[in-house]
Amino acid sequence: MKRASGICKRFRNSLHFFFAWWGAVRYRHPSRRLLVVGVTGTSGKSSTVYLLCRVLEAAGHTVGTLSTIEFCVAGGCKLNDKKMTMLGRTQIQKYLRQMVRAGCEIAIIETTSEGYLQHRHRFIEYDTIVLTNLYPEHIEAHGGFENYKAAKLGIFQYVAARRRKALQDSRIEKIAIVNGESEHADEFLSFPFDKKIRFQPKDFPKRNDACVFSIAKTFGIADDVIKNTLASISGVPGRIEYIEEAKRHGFTMIVDYAFEPVAMNVLYEEVERLLPKRIIHVFGSTGGGRDRSRRFTIGKFVSDHATICIVTDEDPYDDDPMEIIRDVASVVTNPVVIPDRRKAIETAVSMAMPGDVVLITGKGSEQGMVVKGRMVPWDDRRVARDALLKIYV
Repeated sequence: MKRASGICKRFRNSLHFFFAWWGAVRYRHPSRRLLVVGVTGTSGKSSTVYLLCRVLEAAGHTVGTLSTIEFCVAGGCKLNDKKMTMLGRTQIQKYLRQMVRAGCEIAIIETTSEGYLQHRHRFIEYDTIVLTNLYPEHIEAHGGFENYKAAKLGIFQYVAARRRKALQDSRIEKIAIVNGESEHADEFLSFPFDKKIRFQPKDFPKRNDACVFSIAKTFGIADDVIKNTLASISGVPGRIEYIEEAKRHGFTMIVDYAFEPVAMNVLYEEVERLLPKRIIHVFGSTGGGRDRSRRFTIGKFVSDHATICIVTDEDPYDDDPMEIIRDVASVVTNPVVIPDRRKAIETAVSMAMPGDVVLITGKGSEQGMVVKGRMVPWDDRRVARDALLKIYV
């Protein structure tokens, strides 16, 4: 059985490689005509892509992006409704060709370790590769942290080995930009890049700003343009996103993508500054082969920090949703278990009193929920607003 499973996996990966190659051929290698930035890391990838795009646009560049949050081509953006960061079936190359046709100069691609294992990075001519951070997460899917780190290192090695391209008669340098606070920074900077940059997150007031600043500087953008643009951005979709309509009822509501302890801790640092009377937290965990141990670490974290813990469905994929919910709830003190996510959010809103903070985590701005192989349209932010309208009629 194990041998058959291994053969199937190798076949699928071969198929991914074929589509990566065929996409590049079919769309005539569009990344050769773009300056391509890849962003990888355990967390902060999507926010970095989003913020960097706005900074580059403010500086006069025409940009395209592919990320967990959205797909953008020359200012035209739509939320990612595919439940997939690195698209398959030639779609990455198709988007890159659209960027070329629209006059984009720069493409920013969120590049994942899972995408690397499935060869989705292949035949993309990256020029700059960025590591936001690296810590033990997604490790069950990779068979351990060392394998997970090896996949990230493989992305850097791939970029460093690609040929240097020429755009407008100028030779484009290969650049590596790495979080200098990571204990693994030296490993990621060991490859033969033309330029190696370390950024220090603690030197900046907001998460991701140091990373974005370092990337933007490689494009020659003035410091004041970078800082003023970052300061003007009110937030990133689905990343500690405030639902403004809740304020008129005296409480705060936040939707966030956080699904693992480090990101959850960042969220709670924000919440603590609000001095809440109570924290009502709606959360769950995902299926589909994601790290099962995360169910327990997240459940324990929220139980230790929230006043009321509402455990609900998130993204079961082909797994039994109640098994996931039971796992999460097993480490929560006095959990409120409501499998239906809409009802869970409505319950949180009905419980909220002035001074409270309601948190809804795990999905952020995602546009779907996968249940038994079927994509169900979903947006936590929309459901939260619907709940406010329903309860405060």
